[in-house]
Amino acid sequence: MVTVDIDVTKSVEENAARYFEEAKRAKRKLEGAAEAYKASVAAYEKARKEKDSYLARFEEEERRRKRFAQRRRHWYEKFRWFYSSDGFLCVGGRDSTTNEVLIKKHAEPGDKVLHTDMAGAPFYVVKAKGRPVPQTTLEQAGVAAASFSKAWKSDLTTAEVFHVDPDQVSKTAETGEYLTKGAFVIRGKTRYLHPRLELGAGLFDSKDEIIMVGPRDAVMANCGRWLEVSKGALKTSDAAKRIQNMLGGELDQIIQQLPPGGVSITAPRERPKH
Repeated sequence: MVTVDIDVTKSVEENAARYFEEAKRAKRKLEGAAEAYKASVAAYEKARKEKDSYLARFEEEERRRKRFAQRRRHWYEKFRWFYSSDGFLCVGGRDSTTNEVLIKKHAEPGDKVLHTDMAGAPFYVVKAKGRPVPQTTLEQAGVAAASFSKAWKSDLTTAEVFHVDPDQVSKTAETGEYLTKGAFVIRGKTRYLHPRLELGAGLFDSKDEIIMVGPRDAVMANCGRWLEVSKGALKTSDAAKRIQNMLGGELDQIIQQLPPGGVSITAPRERPKH
């Protein structure tokens, strides 16, 4: 049984109008509650999907970490490195310590050593392995030596790089002078290159997800999927995450391969099949 309160001081029409307004207010409250319910359900579903997506990414990253931890590392992965389009391994220092180790331990007769006159620039060594080093490889090593120097941060498009033989590089300073860690004296004739700062990043080894960062021509020649790396506003860590999302690979390994300073990257490209 439904009880209806009637205000005897008002007419039937006035009582009916009052109940009509109350019914409209109740309907609006019901509609608002329904909308609030829909919104809360949508928010819950969104949060659940985000949680599932995060867990999936976390689990995938854990699988990658375990796989990368078990992978056998090449000696040159402690440095910056790339393979030239001619198939020569080119290795560069990442700081004063690795510069020193690279020259003292890994520069051998027949190799080529590249450097710029900028303070703090990396040394690069082209590993000849008894073969004559072609000009294309020298030029690509010059691109790397320039790109990983202060020229990148300075927004330069080109930089001067010289190359010498390992026996021209010495740790013996001139009388009265002192060499800091990672610095060397260059003696004898130097030959100069004027490379453009053009880098790329590519999937060098799909099985182990090894990312190679180096001169664009070298990356295009050695990697099935690759992208351009140029000066931009992205932080190194953010750029590395984007590269990992697009190409795969180990995040820390990508970070240490990128140049110091802001970075811009393009969408991945596929090497044409011949």
